[in-house]
Amino acid sequence: MMRIRVATSLDTEDVRKVHFSAFSEGERQKVSTLAANLLDEKAHPDTLSLIAEADGAVVGHIAFSPVTIDSKRDNKRWTGYILAPLGVKPEYQKRQIGSKLIESGIERLSKRGVDIVFVYGDPKYYGRFGFNPDAASSYAPPYELQYPFGWQAIALNQDALTGPDTKISCVAPLNEPELW
Repeated sequence: MMRIRVATSLDTEDVRKVHFSAFSEGERQKVSTLAANLLDEKAHPDTLSLIAEADGAVVGHIAFSPVTIDSKRDNKRWTGYILAPLGVKPEYQKRQIGSKLIESGIERLSKRGVDIVFVYGDPKYYGRFGFNPDAASSYAPPYELQYPFGWQAIALNQDALTGPDTKISCVAPLNEPELW
């Protein structure tokens, strides 16, 4: 049986191990460090980190951190998040753990009144959850993307879709060009 709960700083080493095992040799150090740093990130609104537990161990992790935009549209409070990273230990993959982490995170963010959630990843995978390039098309990521087709979003509030070229900014741990 799997359980999803909010991660705390006490989970740092387990979160690091999840991402270290889930990513390739060229990415594992960067992504596991990012995931651990996001657990300690003091942002407002706060970063949402969730872990999946199965068989008495942490087997998956996802982080959603807040993003900001340059403009204040109609003085309306706009709230956006970015999903990064998502990891599941290899021996637990193909069991819908990643899917459940994504769904749980989006549900929690929707209840908070978040307008939009971004992701930079495989369109085939994230498209299953409603992420699409059109929702992200009027938002520019903080850095040039190696794979522009992976820039997607899901609008949780239709008013979130803004005019052209609104640049987003991320929390400090994601402000590393090599992550993009």
